Amino acid sequence: MRKIDKISLLFIVAAALLTGCAGTTEKEKVESTVTQEAEKMPASKGETAAASTTFEAQDIEGNAVSSTIFSEAKLTMVNVWATYCNPCLREMPGLGELAEEYEPETFQIIGIISDVQEGADQETLDLASALIEQTGAGYTHLLLNESLYLSLLSDVTAVPTTFFIDENGTVLDTVIGSMEKSAWEEKINGFLEE
Repeated sequence: MRKIDKISLLFIVAAALLTGCAGTTEKEKVESTVTQEAEKMPASKGETAAASTTFEAQDIEGNAVSSTIFSEAKLTMVNVWATYCNPCLREMPGLGELAEEYEPETFQIIGIISDVQEGADQETLDLASALIEQTGAGYTHLLLNESLYLSLLSDVTAVPTTFFIDENGTVLDTVIGSMEKSAWEEKINGFLEE
């Protein structure tokens, strides 16, 4: 199989996995908490939950971004979202506010647009840019590529999915589903106080 065919297949598989859109009903919140706790059990404190958080990608404005971005803040929240996902879009205004409320060296947010690939047509990029602007989510948003998929997204089965990552690239927690700003703030402050 040619390299381009392998990459296309990888993106097709990723798109199929990310077609779920997680909401936040009470039942889903409980299921999410149970899932998070189960995911945390095998790893002891300080171990990475993902195989590797090393990546090279491009943001929606065409700038190169690598995993060294994690070293720029004590805590990074990586929010994986999709243009079709209403729960994702509903929580993004709160995330935009949170990104502005903390000092950049303390806390930052990075979005990964799971259904917009590097090299996407201009219409697709314009739609994603418009959604980012409409929701006030003025933080860095990365376009999906093989490097991001293999480093962070290979186990993602629904959007939104959010990772908390420390300055060393260690995944501290994974949250499946959306939450209100106040719930995110509580979680963020908990990590920053540790």
